[in-house]
Amino acid sequence: MTGPETALQNRPGALVLASASPRRLELLAQIGVTPDKVVPANIDETPLKGELPKTYAERMAKEKAAAVAPEHKNALVLAADTVVACGRRILPKAENEPAARQCLALLSGRRHRVISGISLSLPNGRQLTKSVTTTVAFNRLSATDIDAYITSGEWDGKAGGYAIQGLAATYVRFLSGSYSNVVGLPLFEVGGWLNTHLKAGS
Repeated sequence: MTGPETALQNRPGALVLASASPRRLELLAQIGVTPDKVVPANIDETPLKGELPKTYAERMAKEKAAAVAPEHKNALVLAADTVVACGRRILPKAENEPAARQCLALLSGRRHRVISGISLSLPNGRQLTKSVTTTVAFNRLSATDIDAYITSGEWDGKAGGYAIQGLAATYVRFLSGSYSNVVGLPLFEVGGWLNTHLKAGS
């Protein structure tokens, strides 16, 4: 008997998103793409000692795609990882209020980089991996600004403690590069890949 999972694996051109992020689903929908299946990758996301932000983002994306691809051999598997970096420092995903406050204080009045690693595993066994960097500069944040943002709750689980598509947009005085990259997925690069490989089915 052939179940839906087997059918997915055997259908050329199916797309699997190896991410639990609702923002990435929304961004894909923006360009008219709906994954056939969402399968979050379960991997160790601890940075290696001395690992640079760009290297880390690319490694995470590649490992996420590689973890999911074996169960979906005939599908395309898309994975991504987005990090916020100040210099060589990788800011954490803010899981609690103190972490969010620390991130916002560090970003206040400074430029930082948002780096997304993206990886696409193809049915023929190839894996495409690259990174996209956007430079963002925050205005200087007052204690009132930080308190208001903490109260909003938008920081919860976000890399660097903020979501540019929400209230934090009012803090951004400069942005150079891909806006969608800061949200969580660089659509120009991902769209190019999918336009090529979804149509080809390989």
